[in-house]
Amino acid sequence: MKIKLAILTAITCASTFAASPDPMKPFPAPEAGFVRKVIQLPKVKNPELYRVQLLPGKMMEVDCNTRNLGGQLKKETAQGWGYDYWVLPQIEPGISTMMACPPNAPKKQAFVSVYSEELHRYNDKLPMVVYVPEGVELRYRIWSAKDKTQTAENG
Repeated sequence: MKIKLAILTAITCASTFAASPDPMKPFPAPEAGFVRKVIQLPKVKNPELYRVQLLPGKMMEVDCNTRNLGGQLKKETAQGWGYDYWVLPQIEPGISTMMACPPNAPKKQAFVSVYSEELHRYNDKLPMVVYVPEGVELRYRIWSAKDKTQTAENG
């Protein structure tokens, strides 16, 4: 009877603790001039086959040239928790192609992102937390791989 009561008490305490804590508690409050963006990834069957690309950027008026903004996401770790989060310390003018656009080509509004090919581990159990300067939007792309692999030939 004592064992059943101990197990029941442990289950009740664990479920109460899991349901009540603030999921943002491990992460620092945003510094002045920054906002905290949070991504909760959907549950997937094989998370090891997925990666996440973070795309901080802004809506801008653009012409026919391809452009990116400058900046670099830095990975930090929540002290005492071990959870990773990312910080974009600043956003700068970036690179652009220098094509001659047609003379009467209208400019348009488009999302221009900080260029990065980095793909982050997919974890649907914890939120992805990113701190960006005020006025910066955060978009993301989920990449997935097929379960089937290929075999390389001897050369």
